[in-house]
Amino acid sequence: MIAVVKQLLIVEDDPGLQSQMRWCFNDDVEVTVASDRETALAALRRLEPQVVTLDLGLPPDPGGATEGFALLEDILRLAPQTKIVVVTGREDKENAVKAIGMGACDFYQKPLDADILTFVVNRAFRLAELEQENRELASQNNGTHIKGIVASSPEMLSICRTIEKVAPTDVTTLITGETGTGKELLAQALHDHSHRADKPFAAINCAAIPENLLESELFGFEKGSFTGATQSKKGKIESANGGTLFLDEIGDMPLPLQAKLLRFLQERVVDRVGSVKPIPVDVRVVCATHRNVQELITEGTFREDLYYRISEITLDIPALRDREGDAIVIAQSLLKSLGKQMDRPNLSFSEDAAQAISSYAWPGNVREMINKVKRAIIMADDKRITAEDLVLPHEQNCDSDYQLNLRQVRENAERKAILQALTSCGHNMAQASRLLGITRPTLYNLTDKYRIETTTATNGS
Repeated sequence: MIAVVKQLLIVEDDPGLQSQMRWCFNDDVEVTVASDRETALAALRRLEPQVVTLDLGLPPDPGGATEGFALLEDILRLAPQTKIVVVTGREDKENAVKAIGMGACDFYQKPLDADILTFVVNRAFRLAELEQENRELASQNNGTHIKGIVASSPEMLSICRTIEKVAPTDVTTLITGETGTGKELLAQALHDHSHRADKPFAAINCAAIPENLLESELFGFEKGSFTGATQSKKGKIESANGGTLFLDEIGDMPLPLQAKLLRFLQERVVDRVGSVKPIPVDVRVVCATHRNVQELITEGTFREDLYYRISEITLDIPALRDREGDAIVIAQSLLKSLGKQMDRPNLSFSEDAAQAISSYAWPGNVREMINKVKRAIIMADDKRITAEDLVLPHEQNCDSDYQLNLRQVRENAERKAILQALTSCGHNMAQASRLLGITRPTLYNLTDKYRIETTTATNGS
């Protein structure tokens, strides 16, 4: 995630103190100064600072506190999440206590002490950061209610809405999509949002188990049914009784076993290997494959009747390259979670890294991204991950359908740049407009033109 710039607004009418206070802060804090109420409010709207230091003695009442308290009320009304540090005279504790009671987060007494002021302001920044993190956690995964799914693209948000509708039912569901798009996560989501959530979720990869073992793994076996069967064993289907059975890579299931699976789906009973006694099983079935099932049917390697049985609902998961805006959102989420796991929690993406993430095609989808972000966390020399750390191949755009309509090309580029800027800045309009080199009114006009949401949305992996 591109680091959010720390914005500090200093409201002070004394030019000498303005200069002294400005020099107390390092380059990682962007300082703006205002000397009166009107200028301060304009800066508040334009910059949306996380922290404001407020001298209560402002013109036209520099000897009193009426103007300062009025401005304090304005800031609390217009930007209630902004942290306000009130600056008072040494003999003015009464006003400091009153300001805290009104909603200021802290106070600082003159005369100026650079170390104490810096400490108080940094503490306010940290408080603002923690509250922002809590708001993000409360938003439940960036607009989706599905654990592990991070998405902002319309395609993935539509998939998430479909899952929320389908999950409470018992319909058999087929999830298709390239390797690494998160098919098992979505299968787990169907289980977690169903009435079976407190029952087992049993998963088996049909491509990872040899053909001669897959039948006994799925259906179980009786003691003595084959050499080495020293005791009876339940299969995956039986062990999922009451819950959900996830058959991953069902497109690779051998034809003879497809016939037995079809019978189970029709009768809802299993026959263990070596048994003649059917066992009834109540289970919801979810299947997934990265292969084109229609082509497999044409080739004669997949039963058409089984396809219709497992695809009462089909979810086709788009590749990451086809989900506009999702790459950078997912990368930011991965950096945050993996960074904590690997004891490097304060890393962020540089602008060239964010650009590389957004422009790369990600042929390995989210799985490839996880590997790249892990490597970058290990290799980064400082707190900024660069494009070089990610080691993404440079790609040439050889799209044969490349558009020569200049207006369309320009609009596509504008829309993509705006989405990237908003995502990089956490949908802070002031920061996004500076990053794009335009004014905030212009940015608002463009987001209206392209129907871009200006509030934080989510994410799929």
